[in-house]
This record gives sequence, structure tokens and C-alpha cells, in this order.
Amino acid sequence: MSDAAEPEPTPDAEVDAEAGTNAGPAGERRTVSDPAALKALAHPLRLKILRHLAVSGPATSTTLAAALGENTGTLSYHLRRLERGGFIEDVPERPNSRERWWRAVRGLDVRRPAQDEMTDGERAVAGALDRMRLDEDIELARRFTEEQAESEGWMRGSRSLSHLTKEEVTAFHDAYLDLLTRFARGPEDAPSDARPVLLRWFALPAER
Repeated sequence: MSDAAEPEPTPDAEVDAEAGTNAGPAGERRTVSDPAALKALAHPLRLKILRHLAVSGPATSTTLAAALGENTGTLSYHLRRLERGGFIEDVPERPNSRERWWRAVRGLDVRRPAQDEMTDGERAVAGALDRMRLDEDIELARRFTEEQAESEGWMRGSRSLSHLTKEEVTAFHDAYLDLLTRFARGPEDAPSDARPVLLRWFALPAER
């Protein structure tokens, strides 16, 4: 199933396009296997920071603090963690600003290793991230159900069933990522009538 109801996750070789802001030129594919990088994502405020940058574009710690209701010291710490994880970077077009401007790194296709390739510690961190995402996804599914009729075509979705091999599931998943790359665009590049749209897809075997 995919739906356009409602920033970057999925099955085994998991991809978090929102976290890597698949916005920008064709994605540089990077597997997130370093525990420190996984931990950089597994924090609710850092997920909010990445979402804000993906939706609204570059920001400083001051503008992020105002938008997210946090103090600048707290924001600066979490921004540094995201920078060390490779998820955000300085905006080069604003080198003389009194404050650092941050943007999500463009063109990343952030992939977790397959479950059987991760250590117990990495699986624990990935599980914590998944649990943080789950509540949001449940709320998005509720919104999709309740608001689709009044969305004027902005909410789209489909459900299907097929009989696939494991290799074909992987091929379908990769084709979906290629489609995301084709339509990837950040807020700075979006036309005036564009809106930020959150996308979800997952697959799982049907019970017999």
C-alpha cells in the first residue's frame, strides 16, 4: 500500500527517504550502518528538526527553536548530532550570516542494513526509531481515512495483493525508490502550487 496522505521508512534494507531528504539530484545511496548515525535519527526532537527542514527549508537554531518550541542551546546540540551523522549541512549560499543556516543533506537515500546484518545494539536503536515512527503513521492512516474525501485530490492511495518471490519484493521496493528519486524536490526548488506531501509504502506476506 502507498498513500500520499502523510519527512525519511520500511522493511529489511530499510530506506528513510524523508530523513535523508531525497530532495535534490539523483540520490547518492548511503547505507546507515554506524550506530552513532542510527542514534542520531532515533530521537524525537531530531526527527522534528529533519521534518521541519524538509518541509520549510533552511533554518537557524533560532528559527528552529521558535518553530519547535525549544531553546536554542538544546537545538544547537541536536543539530550538531545530526551534522555528525551526515544528515544536515551548512547552507553554502549564506557563509556570512551571523548564525549558521542548516539544511538537510540533499540527494541521500539513507538505507539501513538488513536486519540479519545488524548487531544487537543496532537492531535495538533501529527498533526505537521504528516505535517513534509508528504512532505518527497510525495518525496518518486515521487522517487519510477521515479526510480523504475533502482533500481535493491531495490524498491518494492504493491497496493491492500479488504473489511475489522475495527477489521480486526487493525489485518492487527498489522501483519505488527510483520513483521517489524521480519526483524528489526540496522546498527551495518547488513551484508555488506545490505542497509538502508525505509518502509511505510497506509490504508484508499475507497470512494464509
